[in-house]
Amino acid sequence: MQVSSKFPYCENYFSRIKNPTIEITIGNLKLGEENPIRVQSMTTTDTMNTEGSVEQSIRMIDAGCELVRLTAPSKNEAINLGEIKRILNEKGYYAPLVADIHFTPNAAEIAAKLIEKVRVNPGNYADKKKFEEIDYTNDSYEKELIRIEQKFTPLINICKEYGTAMRIGTNHGSLSDRILSRFGDTPEGMVESAMEFLRICIKNDYHNLVISMKASNTLVMVQAYRLLVSTMKKEGMKFPLHLGVTEAGDGEDGRIKSAVGIGALMEDGLGDTIRVSLTEDPEFEIPVARKLIEKYENYSNVKLVETNNNLTYNPFEYNKRLSFENKNIGGKNHPIVFADLSKKEEINPANFFGFGYSYSVQLDKWNLQDLAADYVFLGNKELNFEIPGTLGAVFNAEIWSEKYQKQKHCFPIFSTKNIQKFDVSNLDLYFLELDLKQDNYELIKLNSKAILVVTTKLDNKTQLLRNFRCQLDLNKIENPIIIKTDYESNDLERFQLNSSADLGIHFIDGFGDGLWITGNHPIKDINSLSFGILQATRTRISKTEYISCPSCGRTLFDLQETTQKIRLRTSHLKGLKIGIMGCIVNGPGEMADADYGYVGTGPGKINLYKEKTVVRKNVDESNAVDALIDVIKENGDWIDIK
Repeated sequence: MQVSSKFPYCENYFSRIKNPTIEITIGNLKLGEENPIRVQSMTTTDTMNTEGSVEQSIRMIDAGCELVRLTAPSKNEAINLGEIKRILNEKGYYAPLVADIHFTPNAAEIAAKLIEKVRVNPGNYADKKKFEEIDYTNDSYEKELIRIEQKFTPLINICKEYGTAMRIGTNHGSLSDRILSRFGDTPEGMVESAMEFLRICIKNDYHNLVISMKASNTLVMVQAYRLLVSTMKKEGMKFPLHLGVTEAGDGEDGRIKSAVGIGALMEDGLGDTIRVSLTEDPEFEIPVARKLIEKYENYSNVKLVETNNNLTYNPFEYNKRLSFENKNIGGKNHPIVFADLSKKEEINPANFFGFGYSYSVQLDKWNLQDLAADYVFLGNKELNFEIPGTLGAVFNAEIWSEKYQKQKHCFPIFSTKNIQKFDVSNLDLYFLELDLKQDNYELIKLNSKAILVVTTKLDNKTQLLRNFRCQLDLNKIENPIIIKTDYESNDLERFQLNSSADLGIHFIDGFGDGLWITGNHPIKDINSLSFGILQATRTRISKTEYISCPSCGRTLFDLQETTQKIRLRTSHLKGLKIGIMGCIVNGPGEMADADYGYVGTGPGKINLYKEKTVVRKNVDESNAVDALIDVIKENGDWIDIK
C-alpha cells in the first residue's frame, strides 16, 4: 500500500521541512510562521493565591518560560488573572498569560478581556461529558452544532475585540459524549472535536488561533496531530500547533514519554510551541523543553533522500511492519533490547547487573529482573563464564568464528565489508550491520536470513530510516530490523531526550524489531532508557505505568508526594496503568486508558476508579493509597512481592 501525498501531514516525509503556518500574536509574542518554537508551562498554585501565583510565574519566566498558563475554573479566578498580570507588569515581567478554561464559558469571556490568551477544551466548553452513549441522527447532531456555535461565538467576538489569542485544545480523555457517540475514543474524534470549533472561528473571521491534540498515549497523540494537520490542509487552514503529552509523569519516565511524543512530531517539522508536562515544579519543565528544541536547532548533518514522497504504510494508525521470526526476534515478538559491553576492559558477571541480570555465587544461578536485556554485544571481548540461557551474546565475526561459533547462545555480527569472507548459509541466527548512508538492498537480498542492524551518524535519522523502511517494503524484504543509535553527549538528560525523539517515532509507526542504544553513560541508565522508550510507545510493557498529571491550581493534593507513595507500593505490578489526577477536570477523562485511577474530588477526599467507573467515593486522603491497593486486589490485579 502506498499513501497518497495529496494531503500529507508534513511538507515532505523524507526531508525535515518546517510545517508552514500563519503567524499569530499573543500579547507581545509572535507565534508560528518563521518564529522560534516557544516554550510554555503552567502554574501549580491556586489562582486566587495572588502572591503565590506571581512568585511562581516569575520563577517560570526567569527559567525561560515564554507563555504562563494559569487555571481559571470559575469567574473569580478569571477576574484575579487581571490582578496577577498587573503585579507582574509592575515587576517588569511581560510574558503573556493564558487562562485555562474547561467547563465555564463565562470565565473564558471574563479572562479574554483581561489577559493575552484563553485555552478552551471543545470536549467540555459547550458540550457535556457524562460517559453517556447517545444515538444522534444527522438532524439532532446538526442541532447540537448550532447550539455549540451559539455558546462559543460570544467568546470569539470578545477575543476579536480585545486582540486576545485562543488555543483550541482537544484532549483524548475529555472528548464529549456527542463526539464519542459518533467517532469513538479515536484520533478522528479528537480532530473533529477541534475542527468544529475551528470552522466556527473561521465563519466569524477569527484566526488568532493555536491548536493542540493532547493525549497520554503517545500513539494516539501523534496520530491525532498528524490527522489534524492533514485535515486542516484539506480545508485550507494553516494554524500553528501547540505540542504536548498529557500526564507524562515525572523523572526519567516523564522525560522519555514527552520526548517520544513531542519529538515524533518535531522530527517532521511540526510544532510552534511546546510544553513538557512533568509532575514536578513547573520551572523544571522549561530546561527540558529547551533541550528538546535545541536538538532541531542544531540540525545540519544530513543526507538528502531522493524519492517520490509516498509512504508504504499508513501514518494515521498503528500497524507493525511485517518481518519474519527468528528465535525471539521479529514476527509477533515484542522488540528486543541490546546491551553493549564492548568497551569494557574485562567482562565479568558483575557487569551484567546493569542490564537486568544478577549472579548468585552461593546458589550458582542467575536471577532476571523485569528490565533484562535480550542480547549483549561483546565485540572482541572474551567470555569466560556461563551466561543466562535467556541472553544471547553477540561478537564481532572474526572472534566469533575463532572462539564461539560452537557455543550455544553466541552469535556473530558482520559488517558490509567482511560478510563476503564468511559462509553464512548454515547459520541459524546472525546479524548484519548497515550504515544508512549507503544503499545495500542487493546485499540484503543475498542475506535473506540476517537480522539487520541499521545505524547512521547523520542528523536526519528519521527520514533515512523511513526511506529505508519504504525501500524494504517495495523490495518485499522482510528481515527483522534492529535500530542502533550512538550519542556522544555527556548530559544524561539530553541523551535521554535525543534518543527518545529519534527512536520513538519509528516504534510508534510499527517499524523496528529491537533497539540498541550506545553512548558514554552507565549501562544501567542506557538499559532503563531502552525499556522506557518501548514502554512509552506501548510496544513492550515492562513496568507499571503512571499516568500522572502535572499539578495546577485545581489540584486538591500534593501530586508529587502522592505519586511517589503510590509508586513505592505498586511499582512491581508490571503492565498495570495507574492514573493519578489532581482534580475532576483531569480525571477520569484524562486518564483515558488507565486500569485504575486516583482522583482528587474535594479537599482531603479521593475518588478511586476502575477504568472509567468510580468504585469508591470520597475516601479520606490519609487512607486513600491503602484503599487503592484494596481495589486492585479486589479486581484480581494484585501480585505480592516475592
